[in-house]
Amino acid sequence: MPKQPIALFWFRRDLRLTDNAALFQAQQSNLPVLPLFIFDKNILDALPDRRDGRVEFILRTLAALQRSLQKYGGGLLVRIGDPLQVWKSLIREYRIHSVYVNRDYEPYAVKRDEQVASLLQAHGIAWHSFKDQVVFEKGEVCKENGEPYTVFTPYMKKWRSLLRPESLKSWTIKDRASWFAIESNLPELKQLGFQPSNLTFPAADLPEEIVLHYDQTRNFPALAGTTRLGLHLRFGTVSLRELVRRGMLLNETWVNELIWREFFMQIMHHFPHVVDGPFKAAYAGIRWQNDETLFAKWCEGRTGYPLVDAGMRELNATGFLHNRVRMVCASFLAKHLLINWQWGEKYFADKLLDFELSSNNGNWQWAAGCGCDAAPYFRIFSPELQQKRFDPKRAYIKKWVAEVDTPEYPKPIVEHKQARLRALLAYQKSLR
Repeated sequence: MPKQPIALFWFRRDLRLTDNAALFQAQQSNLPVLPLFIFDKNILDALPDRRDGRVEFILRTLAALQRSLQKYGGGLLVRIGDPLQVWKSLIREYRIHSVYVNRDYEPYAVKRDEQVASLLQAHGIAWHSFKDQVVFEKGEVCKENGEPYTVFTPYMKKWRSLLRPESLKSWTIKDRASWFAIESNLPELKQLGFQPSNLTFPAADLPEEIVLHYDQTRNFPALAGTTRLGLHLRFGTVSLRELVRRGMLLNETWVNELIWREFFMQIMHHFPHVVDGPFKAAYAGIRWQNDETLFAKWCEGRTGYPLVDAGMRELNATGFLHNRVRMVCASFLAKHLLINWQWGEKYFADKLLDFELSSNNGNWQWAAGCGCDAAPYFRIFSPELQQKRFDPKRAYIKKWVAEVDTPEYPKPIVEHKQARLRALLAYQKSLR
């Protein structure tokens, strides 16, 4: 018997069955819809930690999706391997009429999608891509002359001026649609080459009380003052459109954080060189000290600066790091230690559950003073002053640095005033 033609929906950074643009469009094809997820070996093999919590989070999320799909009469197809090779196999196994995806904007993903789309089109299979993980993508928010914004505030104002109700339209997925039935084939974590992380993952629910007071609490790491939704934004387990709709009614400062995310995405689109170096070319000549012993102490949270150490220990233990403390830790590495910000960018990329390439890159360049909308190089955070202002009772510090007031706590690995002067001289020399 001839195979039944199907529409194949490829899950990537959109792991949900609600308000999903490409999945909605797949259902409009009037063909049975088969959802697919590929564990990309190119990505998995590059992860240095076999207890990476992000892999565990994805697997748990896929299990929940599988249960929902089976309840509706469908199923989830899961494959492991190089995406292009996986698609070659799928073409042989199924009669694929069309493929539906939500666009991904990171350089690797763009190249991957171009290769897969070319393969499919060579076999007469239609490739349909849609906007889903952002409100405005690529060049949709530009200056009047068509040039991209490189400073956040005017970008944010233009972003808000362009916002319309249809920008936040919800795509309603039909539970009882024509799903393609398939048996569960979820792999075990060990089959992927990973072990349990023992990390606790934040809830996907929007904590409205926190958002309501976000502008007042977001800078104080000892408080539950942030939503911790970054992980869910990263993997699309929440709808960005819904978050913006609800956030607009609660707190403009919080919505601005979502706009920052899109700002850095469009920077990476228009200025792809930022992936491998500074946005501002003049900063490529900084003579970093790159002391590996000091870098190790920073990674371990043993710098002798309590706020920095608390932050790094929180990151290592939980995969989360409070935003204010991220800035302090990043500034300390680049300016106090004169270690290339790209070392820190890589470390955060390996450790953060909510890692997104564009935001991580943009924020590290901001902290190092070499980015598009960067803090000036001569703005150097004092960890002591930051602690006095944002952790005055040292509640956050004492939670993560239990030995802070004992002889076991290390002495500062650099002296603030001397380190500040050294950083200023290094930056000034590179800019001559």
